[in-house]
Amino acid sequence: MIDTIPVKETAILVGLTTQRQNLFKTREYLKELAFLVDTAGGITIHEFVQNLPYPDPRSYVGSGKLKEIQKWINENPVDMVVFDDELSPGQIRNIEKVLDCRILDRNNLILDIFARRAKTSYSRTQVELAQNEYLLPRLTRRWTHLEKQRGGIGLRGPGEQEIETDRRALRYRISLLKKKLAEIDKQKITQRKNRKNIIRVALVGYTNVGKSTIMNLLSKSDLFAENKLFATLDTTVRKIVINTQHFLISDTVGFIRKLPHTLIESFKSTLDEVREADILLHVVDISHPDFEEQIEIVKQTLTDIKASDKPTIMLFNKIDAYHKVLKDQNDSVLSSGENISLEELQKIWIAREHSPSLFISATEKINIELLRDSLYEEVRKIVLTRYPGNQMSTELPDNQ
Repeated sequence: MIDTIPVKETAILVGLTTQRQNLFKTREYLKELAFLVDTAGGITIHEFVQNLPYPDPRSYVGSGKLKEIQKWINENPVDMVVFDDELSPGQIRNIEKVLDCRILDRNNLILDIFARRAKTSYSRTQVELAQNEYLLPRLTRRWTHLEKQRGGIGLRGPGEQEIETDRRALRYRISLLKKKLAEIDKQKITQRKNRKNIIRVALVGYTNVGKSTIMNLLSKSDLFAENKLFATLDTTVRKIVINTQHFLISDTVGFIRKLPHTLIESFKSTLDEVREADILLHVVDISHPDFEEQIEIVKQTLTDIKASDKPTIMLFNKIDAYHKVLKDQNDSVLSSGENISLEELQKIWIAREHSPSLFISATEKINIELLRDSLYEEVRKIVLTRYPGNQMSTELPDNQ
């Protein structure tokens, strides 16, 4: 019997500690990078960390560390090397010459995951545009095979011509994709205008915090949700009724540290669902060791897209997982004894946030009724302000 299970590609990860990023942060970021590799279908087999004041402009990690990585690759064959930052075209060329294997940076990996996850024509167009814009300045490395042949006069010219031809084709494709997205954006704007008489709630948060699971609970739908990064790329809108109050809720693409700017620009229309929402439901994975940094990343992204001034409900999800993490830490002989209980954490965040703060578990359905009640109250405040004397917003047909 022939084994048809695909063999996972192997990857080694490379991170950097700098004046702005200590070793603890670098290790956490490499964990996230390993999760990205896993989401893309690969497996991480080794990690390298270099300590420099700032990234080396030629090779990111410096020539000495690059030779160390080269030695490891020679002894342990690997499919790709993934760097936890965006590399310049020059850095990629220099690193490829030494390591002689496939080189990916963080942005390239995220774009690849988006390409795998995109299901609809709209999201595929958005991702292709972002990929092409990322590829354009890096096109020269696609023709490094010509350098191996360039032993005589005349071979360089055709190579350069071929690159320019490819660049023109890429620019033309980018132009077509932008026009296609502009047309779809017009349709999206019309759809959103049709919903202007009903309150809109948008789920926002770091990737893989449970937004789709919460969407399924609130709307009684069956959206795709799994423990992978960027499970949702296409914005999904559902109508919800709580205590006779109608409103729309949308599940949007998750944010992440160093989200490629080409993706932010390509997904502009998707993010418009967030910009034009009346209420934001900011979902947080409280069991994640860096959940506070993830909150700040989401808040900064909301500021960047001019959506930070909206009424927000802070929704701390996965309290069941937090209890488990706390127990594991307390059981560990390495525990420092400084672990904070969930009750203490609740007091801290309820006091810190001006927004309503709720602590739930979407998978265990803990405190979901509290979430429904809080949503109802926030929606009702807007309805009473927007439609004085009218307790209920205009109801949409089921197909909106």
